[in-house]
Amino acid sequence: MRVTFNELAERELNEAAQYYELEQPGLGRAFLTDARRCVDAVVDHPHAGHPVLGTVRRRLCHRFPYALLYTVVGMKSASSRS
Repeated sequence: MRVTFNELAERELNEAAQYYELEQPGLGRAFLTDARRCVDAVVDHPHAGHPVLGTVRRRLCHRFPYALLYTVVGMKSASSRS
């Protein structure tokens, strides 16, 4: 599965990491690690995220108050697989 971020989302992610890094050295890296784990969870279980609107889903990060909004493109849902 290929994961892509739109330009605005990527900028927001990087700005949040910079903010956390300014608050405490190393915290920005920890934030990006948490976000990466969230992305990995989406890849492993793409339909587990809470539906928000139409095909948009939300997955909360574990450690930080941050969520990824995403859509799954080109995959059948588990319930429609034969």
